[in-house]
Amino acid sequence: MRVHHLAIQVHGLELVRDFYVRVLGLRELRRPREGAVWLDCGGAVLMLEQVEGEPVEEAFRTTRAGLHLLALAIPDREAWEKRLLAHGVEIVERTTHTLYVRDPEGNRVGLSTLDVESLLAR
Repeated sequence: MRVHHLAIQVHGLELVRDFYVRVLGLRELRRPREGAVWLDCGGAVLMLEQVEGEPVEEAFRTTRAGLHLLALAIPDREAWEKRLLAHGVEIVERTTHTLYVRDPEGNRVGLSTLDVESLLAR
């Protein structure tokens, strides 16, 4: 089994799409209908779906159960840190392998160099 798609409901579709395409480098696959953009997320699809509701601001770490973040694999942490800073994206938190940021609507995104294969081998 593998991840097929992840959908994020967003208020500002073009603003959020621009972040994932221009800043993170995901490729737009298609716009299947008004208010929806599908992006290539390394073999899975990231679906951005426009809604009328405004984003809700919340702390990066909460006690609320539910989806916490979208984590994407990156090859070079130092290069990505420079890229994010060049785009004016605040790095909210750092660990040994991962940079944590927010998209324009506050959705959490992790950019990680930790190899999934090495995790699965443990």
